[in-house]
Amino acid sequence: MREPVRVLGVAAPGRAELLEEPRPEAPPGGFTVHMRYSGLSAGTELSFFKGTNPFLRAAWDADLGLFDPQGTGTGYPVERLGYMQVGEVIESRSDLVAPGRLVALTCGHREAYGLDPAQERFVVVPDDLDPLLGIYVSHMGPICANGILHAAAEAGGREVTELGAGVRGRRVLVVGAGVVGLLTALFARHGGAAEVVVADRSSERLAAARGLGADTLDLEHEDDPARGLKRRWRVGPGDAGADVAFQCRGQPEALAFALRALRPQGTVIDLAFYQGGAAEVRLGEEFHHNGLALRCAQIGRVPAGLAPAWTRERLSHETIGMLRAHGAAVLEHIITDVVAFADAPAVLADLAARRRQPIQAVFAMGPEREMTSS
Repeated sequence: MREPVRVLGVAAPGRAELLEEPRPEAPPGGFTVHMRYSGLSAGTELSFFKGTNPFLRAAWDADLGLFDPQGTGTGYPVERLGYMQVGEVIESRSDLVAPGRLVALTCGHREAYGLDPAQERFVVVPDDLDPLLGIYVSHMGPICANGILHAAAEAGGREVTELGAGVRGRRVLVVGAGVVGLLTALFARHGGAAEVVVADRSSERLAAARGLGADTLDLEHEDDPARGLKRRWRVGPGDAGADVAFQCRGQPEALAFALRALRPQGTVIDLAFYQGGAAEVRLGEEFHHNGLALRCAQIGRVPAGLAPAWTRERLSHETIGMLRAHGAAVLEHIITDVVAFADAPAVLADLAARRRQPIQAVFAMGPEREMTSS
């Protein structure tokens, strides 16, 4: 009899559990993966843990692209949580990948998974990449790369041949020094930005941004950070501020700051996930008078007109290139906590109660890497 595998789920608001499910077998034309590492996406996963995610309470009409508050949401239990996994192929019925190879995938926090390539995507992790960095290859890295791609589309329309075309030689503001913000800042540096400034309220996260080679702006201790940044980045009379801003913090005051910090006719590329209202975003002020633009860069869509040249697979390979160049810095400054999978429910509870504040927590499925904790 095949032993069951453990899966992290949320049984009810505030209650995460390790559940058991049958050990998967390789589906026809597919393969079975034994997970090595599984990265925690704190913002998204805490929204399910706390009960604030809109999918829990409202039905999503994919055809119309609307939430229906009168419909039935997904509710509890939440049995698939997380989207940053990397593991080893242990059984294969596919010509696409052989046993022993590492692959990045998006299957939730679980010890093993049977993947059907006809239904779900995966990316082979190259041998020269640290396996721990593989958590970013399938989904999180492409999220950030897609933000950079949206900046390129805003600058060059449909003629985008290089990912960094929208940041090269430009002054870039990144608001939020979480995982999305820090990886986006690295992509901007990798793409040839003239300057990259990361703004946040956390001194520890700002230190991580500096460790990655970015300049920083402390939102906690600056009276008017947008004014200070515009004085630094002054082009001429009536023209000052960031060429492009990436908004990576899910708070409306962060978006308000990003808009205030832009040059006239600049664009905020928004990668944040807002769960409440946005009264602080005053569209009758800088947004109107400076002719600004706001573009949501969701991973489900590359910019209009750029497909099929740009796909999520291409963004995964752009991620691999960035990690090859900056992987050591990512391991040192972004991945702060590597904990045993058995401790996953406690980690979620600690994060929700703010007893623990890692930048990137990773669940390890085996003993091969020493556990660390911030």
